Amino acid sequence: MTIRFSVLMLSFFLASCASSGAVGTSSDVTVVSEDGLPEPTRSDLLAANRPYLIGPFDKLKIDVFGIEDLTKEVQIDASGRLSFPLIGVVEASGLTPGELAETIEQRLRGRYVRDPEVTINLDETVSQVITVDGQVGEPGLYPVIGRMTLMRAVATAGGTSEFAKLSDVVIFRNVRGQQLAGLYNLKAIRRGNYGDPEVFANDVIIVGDSQARRLFKDILQASPLLTTPLVILTR
Repeated sequence: MTIRFSVLMLSFFLASCASSGAVGTSSDVTVVSEDGLPEPTRSDLLAANRPYLIGPFDKLKIDVFGIEDLTKEVQIDASGRLSFPLIGVVEASGLTPGELAETIEQRLRGRYVRDPEVTINLDETVSQVITVDGQVGEPGLYPVIGRMTLMRAVATAGGTSEFAKLSDVVIFRNVRGQQLAGLYNLKAIRRGNYGDPEVFANDVIIVGDSQARRLFKDILQASPLLTTPLVILTR
């Protein structure tokens, strides 16, 4: 089979799929008119926020107002605890920074400090992270602070790479001891066919590999002197 015949066959397959290019809709997505998108309200802007839960090995900066000796940078240990002057060991895992601040205030109040004011800021997180791997620009671990979706996670990892297969994106998740996997089509999400799914800490996202795109590049490298346009199906 010659390269020319292969190109013709691939062109036929590409044409047969052209009807699927229309933007779709779902119950999660509303297509607006040409007037454009309305401005988000204040509640819309705040809806993306989710309280951060402290976990093992997170690094925190704890500041007790007016008491320099009690301003500390601490790291949560493997069991989810921290050790703080005067009050000893504190269970921190699963609390928000605000809840942990209240706990420390209660244990300091009266006996050690008359009216303590504690502020806690997250310095570094290693517990609330997602893994993004496969055909993305920068595979790795990324923190989940606030609300994170699949599209945002992929963008955070440098976007999809040259050989990404957008219809083959898998999210692995553990729920009540059971490992689950969901298959998503990133191209369909971008078109609005269905909503952008939310991802959570400990999720593993794998962007698949498109063999057709690799074949396309191999053909180009093997045939640098082609004088006619080359068309290949890369979906």
